[in-house]
Amino acid sequence: MTDTNPALTPRMAELLTRIQRAKRPPFHSLTPREARIAYRMGAEILDLPRAPLARVEDLEAAGRPARLYAPSADKLPVLLYLHGGGFTIGDLETHDSLCRQLSARSGAAVLALDYRLAPEHRFPAAVDDAWAGLGWLHDHAAALGLDGTRLAVGGDSAGGTLAASTAFFARERGLPLALQLLITPGTAARMSHDSHRRFAEGYLLDATTIEWFFSHYIDADQRADWRFAPLEADDHADLAPAAVLLAEADPLVDEGLAYADLLRAAGVPVQLELARGVTHDFIKMGRSLPEALTALDFCAAAIRGHLQP
Repeated sequence: MTDTNPALTPRMAELLTRIQRAKRPPFHSLTPREARIAYRMGAEILDLPRAPLARVEDLEAAGRPARLYAPSADKLPVLLYLHGGGFTIGDLETHDSLCRQLSARSGAAVLALDYRLAPEHRFPAAVDDAWAGLGWLHDHAAALGLDGTRLAVGGDSAGGTLAASTAFFARERGLPLALQLLITPGTAARMSHDSHRRFAEGYLLDATTIEWFFSHYIDADQRADWRFAPLEADDHADLAPAAVLLAEADPLVDEGLAYADLLRAAGVPVQLELARGVTHDFIKMGRSLPEALTALDFCAAAIRGHLQP
């Protein structure tokens, strides 16, 4: 990638201007509890309205709160979804609209998992919950009226990191994972890729906020652990096929591209979509950005393509 930052789309630039004018305090200036409240209050303002579905059920999965979404009562394949939020913020409510869209557009069921958050639960608590959630879903899918032989895992941002990690768990346990859906994931141990410099400030996800998230979640000497940084894993062969969705103006874009390249080099099938002129978290801005709708369709097509009978 060149040293010149890409031009934002007019709508993305307008959104950033509106966000900056609102002068909301940045997450790194808040306590984790305050940041969670602020994120929940604003998380779906730009999202599409919550789509009606035949099934929306709150339940418990592997000892954690979860929410099941399905467009019908049929025996559907199912995606385990892990929300973003830097391992520190986010919950079932902040990603409800997104999960509904993925289910409605793909025709598959989605199980959103409310994994434990830092700093109350530091690394690897979120990883442990994600792995336990996939194992639970495989074992209990039939009881939910779903097809546990057609499984996928996905997530955005920190949830994308967790989804990538969970693909290794599935490989080692022999679970029938058909897809890992990685939406703007973090994959590296350090913020050393050039996009972290290019988009350090002013592109929604600032370097200071990333470091705030990471410092709450994981000790500096643990960051080379592949469960936090999937790029660091020794062996990427035989992982589930990946659909990787990235944003061009995102600090995480270079490490996302590096991970897609590494998976391909290991023989893993990869579908890559790079949304031009938009920032991190753009997929949750469907009221304003046409790129979000295209991204949702990309995700839905990947789910359908890998989970259909």
